[in-house]
Amino acid sequence: MKSIKNIIVIACSIFGILAIGSCEDILEEENKSQLAAENLLTSKIGIETVIAGSYSKINHVLGSRDVVKREEMTSDIMWQTGGGENGTAVSLIGFFWDSNNWLEAFDWGRYWNAIRDANTVLDNIDGLADVSEQEKVELIAEARFLRIWAYYILWNQYGAMPIRTSLTDPAQKARATDDEFSTFMETELLSIITDLPNPGEEPNYGRVHSDGARALLCKWYLNNKDWKKSADMAQEIIDRNYFELFPSAFELFSLENERNNEFILVHTGLANESNSVTFVATALPPGFSIGLDGGLNGVVNETWSNFASQYRFYDEFYNSFEIGDTRRNRILTRYINSNSEEINLLDTPDNTRGMKFEPDPDTQGSSHGNDFPSIRYADILLSKSESLNELNGPNQESVDLVNLIRNRAELADVLLGDFPDKESFRVHILDERRWEFWYEGKRRRDLLRMDKYLESASSRGINVEEKHKLFPIPQVEIDANQLMVQNPGY
Repeated sequence: MKSIKNIIVIACSIFGILAIGSCEDILEEENKSQLAAENLLTSKIGIETVIAGSYSKINHVLGSRDVVKREEMTSDIMWQTGGGENGTAVSLIGFFWDSNNWLEAFDWGRYWNAIRDANTVLDNIDGLADVSEQEKVELIAEARFLRIWAYYILWNQYGAMPIRTSLTDPAQKARATDDEFSTFMETELLSIITDLPNPGEEPNYGRVHSDGARALLCKWYLNNKDWKKSADMAQEIIDRNYFELFPSAFELFSLENERNNEFILVHTGLANESNSVTFVATALPPGFSIGLDGGLNGVVNETWSNFASQYRFYDEFYNSFEIGDTRRNRILTRYINSNSEEINLLDTPDNTRGMKFEPDPDTQGSSHGNDFPSIRYADILLSKSESLNELNGPNQESVDLVNLIRNRAELADVLLGDFPDKESFRVHILDERRWEFWYEGKRRRDLLRMDKYLESASSRGINVEEKHKLFPIPQVEIDANQLMVQNPGY
């Protein structure tokens, strides 16, 4: 029964986050028999418990700082000093990582366990007796989506993976070719879209819906430079007319504006719960007492953790924003410390702090209740703009899409005539994405897609090689799977 208890613990955590219900609800007397070992995978609550486990493993990484640390400390946005995580941060900032990096091994296991949980559902759902055929179809589609989502994140870090679609697959399995993996990703996503509920009809906020699958497919096409398909999928989401830009860039991430119709694929958080957002604890500067800007004007810290680990922005990034861009207003530059001294972070090089995810007043410690978007509508608009530019060069529709994002940030329009060629507009889109999506873990992939990742690192004085476009497969996996081939150069 120990394994069952472990699953229930996971379920309590994730169900609380997804508002499916409290642990007490899950363990009510009438449901206990359904969670017995012999019944776990033959009842709806048992299957949803395992699905919840898959969400939990993916969301642990997305909701924590790891995704931002990996994707933005390896870029031109941020760096870090101090605290217990400095060892891994230094390796990311300086491109010193190797196959024994504990962060890689830790996250690798979580993603593969999410895939295992999804396959557990798919291998056992035919025996489910207490659901309708439509419910079964939706549960199958949800499990397949979670498997693909985990594979997408693994691909982003390591490249093509072994494709495991059943618990009965052999333990020793080789990596798929790039073409095989791409076909698998596209085919799976296309086949589940119509089986998932429409947005707003999913069982609980935070669970996937059909536009979440469309959005991930749009990003898959974009990041594989399949420009026509990415533009078409973006237009399909636009035409469905459910999602929209939130009116204010500054207020978009305010706690009171959660569950807005810009967040398409989202990890939900609750204050003081595991898997919740912890950026505040690493972004608050030493001795922070009262904020003076960055969205924290007059905000007093009484209950929030302030870690020794310090996440800081490069001055080049802070100064790159246009004057009046409200997206920069979520960056802290001034505060009063515990000695009642006013501190200007701009007086010290590369020292401003990101406060996009504002502190939750209900938090006692480090876990804040902010929602963390994996894909939002602004990303879909900019994905279409970029794709059309790659297909046709600068064009009015691409410029108009960029201006929707700029106007929301209270900036003036750019003009088609500002961009004489494809490369000039490509660079501008890359800038707009940096200003729009900082602290959302997108910068590394954006630089890679536009073939500027190594160039950007080199400009910061880092010795880079072609191998750095991918992270190394953890050595523990190489040792366990004799058919697993390490990424080149490691």
